[in-house]
Amino acid sequence: MARQNPRRSSGRRSPWAAAALIGVGLLITGGAYAGASAAMAATTETTTVNTALTVEDGEKLFQANCATCHGLDVQGTEDGPSLYGVGELAVHFQMSTGRMPLQMQGPQAPQKPVQFTDEQIAAIGAYIQSIAPGPTFPDEEVLDGEGDAAEGGELFRINCAMCHNVAGAGGALTEGKYAPALTHTTSLNMYAAMVTGPQNMPVFNDMTLTTEEKRDVISYLLFLQENESAGGFSLGSLGPVSEGLFIWIFGIGSLIAITVWITAKSN
Repeated sequence: MARQNPRRSSGRRSPWAAAALIGVGLLITGGAYAGASAAMAATTETTTVNTALTVEDGEKLFQANCATCHGLDVQGTEDGPSLYGVGELAVHFQMSTGRMPLQMQGPQAPQKPVQFTDEQIAAIGAYIQSIAPGPTFPDEEVLDGEGDAAEGGELFRINCAMCHNVAGAGGALTEGKYAPALTHTTSLNMYAAMVTGPQNMPVFNDMTLTTEEKRDVISYLLFLQENESAGGFSLGSLGPVSEGLFIWIFGIGSLIAITVWITAKSN
């Protein structure tokens, strides 16, 4: 009799097997990635906490960058004023706008690119506040821009427009000094300027403008920053002088050019 060989079954693999393998692979890869990401985030957070600058760091930064003019004990020198009583708010204003460290001696400190990080500025401010307390940061509500913008506009026109222009575009003062434009000033620095009175600006204490009124002024200036001129080209918001100059140069100049052209054509 012929010997019968058992037939080897050659079953086809289910089409779902490949999909299942791919799914398992993706789950394993995704789990490993998520675990690695969480570990890196935890490490980064720990590093951030551990590297936060302290008052002692602020003292070192001050001595390395500011003491030449303001003195090792912030008592001031012939090249720079005393910092007693200025507070961390004034430090933030001067350094976050690039006015300090001073670029050069002149009628007033010009703005320039900021040379320190926010953490370094905060550390220096904390050091100054610890040895010579002064104005400090306000509540967030004061800076939220949700005050009465109409009332703030009235207060701004009464107290500030003679220097900064009614639209906050800035203006020239005497002896080479000037009131800076407020078109890009942060709400915190608006408040700091009113409280600390930098450069030629007077100090607006709570007897002059209450905290709520300062909030209204800030709200008005933020409104101006967020809303474009409704009358077309603002011409720098410098008022009738720039508008009159524009009419003389372009308006009357265009009329003269058209008259000359017509005369030339007729000849």
